[in-house]
Amino acid sequence: MAVEERTTLHGRAVEQAALDALLEAAAAGRSGVLVVRGEPGIGKTALLEYARDRARGTHGTAVVTTTGIETEAEIPFASLHLLLHPVLDRVDSLPAPQAAALRAAFGTGPGSSDDQLMVGLAVLSLLSELAADAPLLCLVDDAHWLDHASARALLFAARRLQAEGIALVLGARTGFDPSGLPELRLTGLDPDSSARLLADRSPRLGPPLRRRIMEESAGNPLALLELARTDGDAHGPEPLALPHRIQQAYGARIAELSAGARTALLVAAAEDDGDLDAILRAAARLGAGPGALGEAERAGLVRVDAGRVRFVHPLMRGAVFRADSYEARPAAHRALADVLREQPDRRAWHLAAAATGPDEEVAAALERAADRALARHGHAGTAAALERSAALTGDPALRARRLAAAAQAAADAGLTPRAKSLAEAAGRDTADPRTRARLQALRARTAFADGDPGTAHDLLLGAADTMAGTAGESPGEARVAAGMMLVDAARNAWQLGDTARLRAAADRLATLRPRPEDGLGPAVAAVTGAAVFLEAGPALALPALRTLVADGRRNRSGAPALRVNAAFVAGLVGDFDAGREISAAVAADCRARGDLGWLPLAHLTLAASELYLGRFRDAEATAVEGLRAAADTGQPHRAGYLQGMLAWILAVRGDQAGSAELAARCHDHFDATGIANSLAWAEWALALADLGQGRFAEALDRLDAAQAGPVRRQIQSVYFAPDRVEAAARLARPADEPLAAFTEWADASGLAWADAVLHRCRALVEPDWATAHALFSRAVRRHAESGRPWEAARTRLLFGERLRRERHKTEARLQLAAALDTFERLGAVPWADRARAELRAAGATAPLPDRATDTLARLSPQELQIVRLAATGMTNREIAAQLFLSPKTVSYHLYRAFPKLNVSSRAQLAGLGLTD
Repeated sequence: MAVEERTTLHGRAVEQAALDALLEAAAAGRSGVLVVRGEPGIGKTALLEYARDRARGTHGTAVVTTTGIETEAEIPFASLHLLLHPVLDRVDSLPAPQAAALRAAFGTGPGSSDDQLMVGLAVLSLLSELAADAPLLCLVDDAHWLDHASARALLFAARRLQAEGIALVLGARTGFDPSGLPELRLTGLDPDSSARLLADRSPRLGPPLRRRIMEESAGNPLALLELARTDGDAHGPEPLALPHRIQQAYGARIAELSAGARTALLVAAAEDDGDLDAILRAAARLGAGPGALGEAERAGLVRVDAGRVRFVHPLMRGAVFRADSYEARPAAHRALADVLREQPDRRAWHLAAAATGPDEEVAAALERAADRALARHGHAGTAAALERSAALTGDPALRARRLAAAAQAAADAGLTPRAKSLAEAAGRDTADPRTRARLQALRARTAFADGDPGTAHDLLLGAADTMAGTAGESPGEARVAAGMMLVDAARNAWQLGDTARLRAAADRLATLRPRPEDGLGPAVAAVTGAAVFLEAGPALALPALRTLVADGRRNRSGAPALRVNAAFVAGLVGDFDAGREISAAVAADCRARGDLGWLPLAHLTLAASELYLGRFRDAEATAVEGLRAAADTGQPHRAGYLQGMLAWILAVRGDQAGSAELAARCHDHFDATGIANSLAWAEWALALADLGQGRFAEALDRLDAAQAGPVRRQIQSVYFAPDRVEAAARLARPADEPLAAFTEWADASGLAWADAVLHRCRALVEPDWATAHALFSRAVRRHAESGRPWEAARTRLLFGERLRRERHKTEARLQLAAALDTFERLGAVPWADRARAELRAAGATAPLPDRATDTLARLSPQELQIVRLAATGMTNREIAAQLFLSPKTVSYHLYRAFPKLNVSSRAQLAGLGLTD
């Protein structure tokens, strides 16, 4: 659209105000994101251009832009390269892993990371660098046509924008997934605004035609303008769908051009990068003269600027294709392929577009393009290239191999429906058992992603059987592949709490008879131990599982999957120090290597260990970061688990509303998937909230019901057994079953903290005061040996309550005061209030809490993480790389945290005891 046509925006005052606010915030150093969404022609591009003009004219803001291109949507990082191309000279200023990831993405360096989301962090850092001297406006038009890799990286960066002074605006059609980012949905103009727009742009329209255009356009600005350009006689009695009607109007304008101009337009529509030189050379091969493109520009159909050709609207591209004959399109693509011999990927796609049947030469070129895309971690582009390659492949076996590889790449890109359809197509073309086994495992992966872990488990068992049956050739490879399938099947069974399925996986693993060189030993031990745990109880299972944890603690360089598995098993045996150590090491390694895909699971096991150790603030910060990583990597099942833990922490703090909201999400997740681990946390959290408020009957009923359902197969049921004992004792109800369950586990664990809690449970149900006193005293001593302040404080509270009732007020005050001090430090408000009330009843002065003096409690989870890393001497850039933030955001949070901690410099942080 010409410049003079966008000087005035009619009927968009609200939308303009939203963009103004975004720009003003950026000028003040605050970042923001806005997704402008609507149908074609509704005015998205006009609003983005308004933001660009306002930024340059009013705020002195730098501007970078990119546009998604439909024919470029399968080339990984193509749109991102267009956005960052003007500033790639700054890549060397990024941290080395990020710079390497960005170079790999753009094909200028070797691959450096197994996870393309490291590119997203590089984008965040680079944009932050650009905003160092002045605010930055980043505009992304036609975001629905961004290639998958670019979109993922940009959305990753968008979710982390905080204090960089960056305004990011994305224009997209309805159907684009904004991933929870703020949206501005555009609708048609109101009648008055439509009338003003027509009066401004087409003042000579007669009233009847003006009314007809307003009625048929439904307030769509592009429809208003384009329909006003056509002859009134062209408006028949039947209304047409708007996009088709607009394209029809464009078609009429195209038909007025010379043959040469139409040819140049067709080549421009076929060219995926708007490359002016390539378009002119290809058009010349087809007979278009040097002035042909200029004619199209003068007609207002394209804009030529800085060596690029852009259509005035995406619908114009489609109109150009429809205006010419079918035979002309392959010719345009072949001409472009001829002039793009130095760009093999783009040339391969043009040759594919020109192909009309199987062509192995073109199919092989596309497969090579797929290999290059995979080297840049462009999984979506890899899948697209292989899928098109398969379509051009005549040999069924080769076609099946390419389809299977495309399905795998689509699954790696998170494109679950596409992966499923590609796997099914490959399965129809192959008889090779190993290929069929891998396709079945892939279908299991998509079933799990769809929320059906039961089906995923069953598919994996079948795939493992098929793979194991191919052991005649490369038996070690087949054995390892089958073993990993069975480990995944066992993990699904555990999450479901399905003992029979878990046993089936364990039995098949035993039948495989893996050898030491296979590296499956730890995984087999974990699966077998978990099956024994559910079937025969902890006495038989825990010894072998403890050995696995010890091995995981020693192995600091193993695969993340096996090390996280050891951390999870540490939770089964109650060795939370080992679980924390292993998980923290895995998380640090993942950050260093950019393996973001493993971070949610590492944070999950780390947060659980911190929670059980009574490190509630650490657990919250870890879980919040894990949730962010789960959103970035598309792992809703991990997110459900983390939300359950956060619900538990909020219940301890007395935030019943927040806890209930998160617990409700966990219930929804269970209803959709049947995965019981997040449900276990949710039920425990709700019961804990009841227990903290003295609602013992509600707490007991909830925990008993949980124990009778799928939660009984989760480890949380062991750990909330003492809560069931406490609630039952308060109500003078029998507690034999939960006491027996915890006794069995505690005796098998041999852990001091478990022994302490067990003695507390026995004391609660012991009617004889002398015996109860001895049991409580033993519990307090054992707690002193084992840490776990939360459990120790609860023991002291219950001991103090019993002492007061037995009229030993002096001794009661000692226990209650110690409990109160710990509860206050932990932020366990309901339990602190209980301890305070008991202290008063025991005759002690118990002043109201001054919780404002708890400096750490004033920090947000992110501030806590940042100040702890700063206290170790890390720079802002190092902290930013560690937490996947920008250095400016780190600086902002430190600026906010210093007054809360009563410090004025980083050097003072070291003396606050923030690290351990």
